[in-house]
Amino acid sequence: MEIKRDIYLDRLIRREKNGLIKVVTGLRRCGKSYLLFNLFHNYLLAKGVKEDHIIEIALDDRSNKELRDPDNMLKFVKEQIIDSDTYYIILDEVQMLNEFEDVLNSFLHIRNADVYVTGSNSKFLSSDVITEFRGRGDEIRMYPLSFQEFCSAYHGSEDEAWDDYFTYGGLPLILSRETTEEKAEYLISLFQKVYLRDIIDRQNVRNREELDELMNILASAVGSLTNPLKLANTFKTVKKKTISDKTLKKYMDYLMDAFLVSKAVRYDIKGRKYIGSPAKFYFEDVGLRNAMLNFRQMEENHIMENIIYNELRIRGYHVDVGLVELFGKNSEQKTTKKQLEVDFVATKGSEKYYLQSAFAMNSPEKQEQEERPLNAIGDSFKKIIVVRDNIKVRRNDMGIVTIGIRNFLLDENSLNL
Repeated sequence: MEIKRDIYLDRLIRREKNGLIKVVTGLRRCGKSYLLFNLFHNYLLAKGVKEDHIIEIALDDRSNKELRDPDNMLKFVKEQIIDSDTYYIILDEVQMLNEFEDVLNSFLHIRNADVYVTGSNSKFLSSDVITEFRGRGDEIRMYPLSFQEFCSAYHGSEDEAWDDYFTYGGLPLILSRETTEEKAEYLISLFQKVYLRDIIDRQNVRNREELDELMNILASAVGSLTNPLKLANTFKTVKKKTISDKTLKKYMDYLMDAFLVSKAVRYDIKGRKYIGSPAKFYFEDVGLRNAMLNFRQMEENHIMENIIYNELRIRGYHVDVGLVELFGKNSEQKTTKKQLEVDFVATKGSEKYYLQSAFAMNSPEKQEQEERPLNAIGDSFKKIIVVRDNIKVRRNDMGIVTIGIRNFLLDENSLNL
């Protein structure tokens, strides 16, 4: 079964021979190795690159153990380069290479070498890309399957695909699990034995129970505004535990660096400024979020909001939580101020979109509630409401577009319909 990951393949192709180290980062098991060793490899062959000009090394393979030594690696690669044509150096699990930063920087001195690497979360996080390569790394951020990618390889109806996707998420190997029990067991095991173990080993976390509790709280309140101080109060009142906000902030940073959760900060739309704390936290894969809670608390409205957030990130947008201040007069003619929230402000260069996630708008009152923040913005950027119902596109007199969640996810041009 081949799953096309054209978004990421195109991003790799656009960066080809740019003189930088292409670093594919993302949640473990989201398909980074497959992208390079299969999809990109086949692309290179199709464009006429010779097989012996593609140097691929999986450093987690024990047969390549000697190549984990930096001098052996440099010697091996240089021996493969015997002419002036371009050689593609592709290293998987590069954190297993000793002194990998120096080795990769040495590769940049080989004029006809184009370098691509992946790394696992335990020792190779997004923050490392910024610090280790001193401006010579080019990050390609990869995510679990979008709903469109998921459907392209799913055997079943679109309704069944949606049920599976919002329950078990988009990690590619989910598609190879037949039963609900196999899918649940895979995610629970992966979360416990891979993701949490990565964080604990890398960060030397001593109190795993605190980290577990934090993840459960974030998973239970996905998309809710929170901050370390608020979480510390929750631990004290609900969990009857005292944990400092500094410790919780540290744990939250670990989760973000490991690509398990992402943070969306608040943005004052009219004031054009960031507000900061509190912020919203979303899970990179909703299946892992559900597995953390043993598939309890399956509120489809919150999961749908998380999926929309992830879809915008997959499409390359920076995503914030919007805030609009609405002024009025009370019965005594005194000025009042009310803050209205816009679920997402998605920006990419000069593009900007405002989006609301509305599970249902089954009454005029609910429709007015969702449209009111968008109407209060006052600029000309597109405003969209995504609903659970199977609606293609509906536009009101104010130009606000309503679209069903599946149509939004399956049409790559849905932001511009």
